[in-house]
This record gives sequence, C-alpha cells and structure tokens, in this order.
Amino acid sequence: MSDVRQKIWEVLGQPQLASLATVTEEGQPWARYVMAIGDKDFTVRVATSIHSRKVGQIEANSEVHLNLGIASLESAECYLQVAGRAEIKKDDSTRRSMWSDNLKAYFSGHDDPSYCVIEIKPRRIELWTMTSKEPEVWVA
Repeated sequence: MSDVRQKIWEVLGQPQLASLATVTEEGQPWARYVMAIGDKDFTVRVATSIHSRKVGQIEANSEVHLNLGIASLESAECYLQVAGRAEIKKDDSTRRSMWSDNLKAYFSGHDDPSYCVIEIKPRRIELWTMTSKEPEVWVA
C-alpha cells in the first residue's frame, strides 16, 4: 500500500463523526454531521433513515462531499476531503454489515424498513496535514 493510501486508511478505518454535504433540490449545498466508516477500498458507509432529507437529495443528485478526520484539535494530525458519488443501499447484506447496537436508538433492527445505508464511492480524496500548504491526493 502506498504511503498516501496508508495515511488515508488510518483515517477512514475508524468510525467517526463526518460532515456530509449533498445538493438540495434548489442546487445548493447542504451539510450535516453523520457517523461514517470506510473500507480498505475507501468506500465510506453511513447508516441513516430512508425517510431522511439526505436520502432524497442523493436520489436526485448522487454527488456528495465528506470532511472527516478531526476528533479533537489537540490530537488532530490530518483530515480528509472526499468527493464522490453516493448510492442508497437497502439490501439485507449491506444493512447487516453496517448494523451496530448503537443504531437501536433509531431503528428496531437491521431489518427495520426505515433503515438504509448510504454508500459513497470516492472519486478523489485529499489528505491534508495541519501544516501542509497542498494536499496529498488519491484519485480513483
């Protein structure tokens, strides 16, 4: 694994708070916080309700942007900007793989019809350190 890929994986591989931006029906950006986790192929997943505003926005325009990687300013070393396309996944396999007991506050179980997963396939990831003037870039 290349150095930039390894650094990106170190950020994406942990569940964390992220800012997910979608495009509204009026063509404007809209950001909100979500819990996100990435896979080794850099696919990022977010659990959500099928009735959420972000799901409707993604169904109309799949272009999204994520910012993630800073849990606290004291421990911040780098952060990621992720541009990609999102897809709403409702299949049982994806929902089971994302399920955790933390979701019980929102859904009755992995088979709750309101529960779905947003799957984001990155096109470009920029890795910024706290001292860099230019990012390290990974492109799909």
